[in-house]
Amino acid sequence: MKTGLIVYVVGKEPPDWDVDSESTTIKQNIKADLVEIITVKTGHFDISDAWWSLLTRGMKRIVCRIGKFTSKGNLTLTGNELHLCG
Repeated sequence: MKTGLIVYVVGKEPPDWDVDSESTTIKQNIKADLVEIITVKTGHFDISDAWWSLLTRGMKRIVCRIGKFTSKGNLTLTGNELHLCG
């Protein structure tokens, strides 16, 4: 079963932040097939937009986690997981 991960970022991303390398790192650490990160830079406006994107690309299980940036500009996932239904 393919797994997608939505990362809902709280706060503003650093100006030099690279979404592509961050997605690759998260995919390896979380073992997700696809990752959608919700920030101003990524173009996703809300969770449902990212959810739809993952569904249309064949993800059967979708998890949503909250992310925040550290003082060094790295994106970290909090222990909070949002329950998606529908």
